[in-house]
Amino acid sequence: MQTTRQWQIDAVGPERQLTIGERTLEPVSGNRVLVRTEAVSLNFRDRLVMESGMGLPLQFPFVPASDMAGVVEAVGPEVSRFKPGDRVISTFSPDWIDGRGLGDARTPPYKTRGGFYPGVLSQYTVLSEEWYSRAPDTLDAAQASTLPCAGLTAWFALIERGGLKAGDKVLVQGTGGVALFGLQIAKTHGAEVFITSGSAEKLERAVALGADHAINRHEGDWVEQLYQLTGGYGADHVLEIVGGPHLGQALKAVAINGRISVIGVFEGFEVSGPAGPLLLKAPVVQGISVGHRRALEDLVRAIDQTGLKPVIDKRYAFDKFPEALDHLYRGPFGKVVVEF
Repeated sequence: MQTTRQWQIDAVGPERQLTIGERTLEPVSGNRVLVRTEAVSLNFRDRLVMESGMGLPLQFPFVPASDMAGVVEAVGPEVSRFKPGDRVISTFSPDWIDGRGLGDARTPPYKTRGGFYPGVLSQYTVLSEEWYSRAPDTLDAAQASTLPCAGLTAWFALIERGGLKAGDKVLVQGTGGVALFGLQIAKTHGAEVFITSGSAEKLERAVALGADHAINRHEGDWVEQLYQLTGGYGADHVLEIVGGPHLGQALKAVAINGRISVIGVFEGFEVSGPAGPLLLKAPVVQGISVGHRRALEDLVRAIDQTGLKPVIDKRYAFDKFPEALDHLYRGPFGKVVVEF
């Protein structure tokens, strides 16, 4: 029986202890594949799960994180999608293959990796082949590991659900993983991108990455700056990553009949905003909970076609995961990745 080393916690909370544990792997049978993890990218959600549990029925010891890239080492007799040697990435919602989201009005879908299901900070896993997608040919493992959550969230908001068109004006808030993917995806589709940040240095880097306009939110009213840059038009697409009462700012910034994608919860899970612009501008306000596997496969093909390269702020070794987590707390420019 093969064993694997993994990062784990035995309880949630600000004082939870991160340790490296070991467990025995399940047999490679049926439609299961043995995958050797090469890289894991971190998301703000990983911090929320470890600190609060987010109301999820976590099983302890709990393995955190949801996004990985690896290599198939062995396959069960019923596997048809992969063969040994294939490079793969995880899917955030393993049961959501395509179409409408799972669950119902009473019980919305929440069965995701690094939450209801165990996470990916394990050197090896034995899981159903349905839980993986092929990795892009043009990215290394660390870059590919950033796609399942951050990359797909931006893609789902702008392309799958947003119908982004060339010439659209896209407002991106901040310079984290989802924000920079939004910038890059919008630019590859011919959009005009406006990005906000409180850091002049990060705004400079965002412009070098392709942003058309940089708005420093510490230098006056950023919504007014957007109005001035667009002649009062606003933004066709707003990636609302802040959450809480900040939705009110997104409602001010959005163009008539534009679209707001509510993604982040940095300022709280209770979002609020004025009814006036909501009623008069009649925007589409959509919640984005990452996306399904088919859209992830679309994103992978688009990356191989366009040459888009995810932005990685820093790479850490497996045993430096706590340091990588500290980096995530400080607010990276792009993604933080743990390499195995």
